[in-house]
Amino acid sequence: MRVVSLVPSLTEAVAVTAPGLLVGVTDWCTHPAGLGAARIGGTKNPDTAAVAALCPDLVLANEEENREADLAALRDAGLDVLVTEVRTLDQAFAELERTLTACGLARPRWLDESESAWAALPAVPAPRPAIVPVWRRPWMVLGRDTFAGDLLARLGVRNVYAGHPDRYPRVPLDELNASGAELVVLPDEPYRFTAADGPEAFPGLPAALLDGRHLTWYGPSLAAAAGALRAALR
Repeated sequence: MRVVSLVPSLTEAVAVTAPGLLVGVTDWCTHPAGLGAARIGGTKNPDTAAVAALCPDLVLANEEENREADLAALRDAGLDVLVTEVRTLDQAFAELERTLTACGLARPRWLDESESAWAALPAVPAPRPAIVPVWRRPWMVLGRDTFAGDLLARLGVRNVYAGHPDRYPRVPLDELNASGAELVVLPDEPYRFTAADGPEAFPGLPAALLDGRHLTWYGPSLAAAAGALRAALR
């Protein structure tokens, strides 16, 4: 079977489970290291002609990461496109199993380990209200219905903007600082927040710097993410 993945998380999931199955991946597909598949552009601007030229049996996509116009172009070229939707951890597990099954693969051990790791998390007695910036200039934060927000909720972090009508609202910095949050969570992707770039904008507010891959990727990294994120938030 020949597979093209337009989603870094799904690329890693397939490559770890069945090395050699992927014939095309995006420029943002960085895991696992040493991928030998052809690079076909970004998630938002894939070279659809190059994808078609690879003659894949299946193209893997995601409703948030990929544009409908590109997916329509691939379908018009006669390609089978599987589109995932991942806004919660439970959805991630279900979509990973659906994706791997569509690729003709048996359920891998890492998926069982990931589910077990998250199921074993201890209950959190008092969630902390937090803001979770994902970009600056302009400031953007996690809003409603996001995968990262669901992970944080399971780890005892209550996103102050979880009820916002937008999934990634733009919020002025003064409003963020007046939101009543007791914590600012700063992942290193998509914007690369660091100890020297981000915490200074929230004086007096504790900052938790998180590995963005652990917070936003769904795939083999989920097995380690539960413990790593919990430790970083402590």
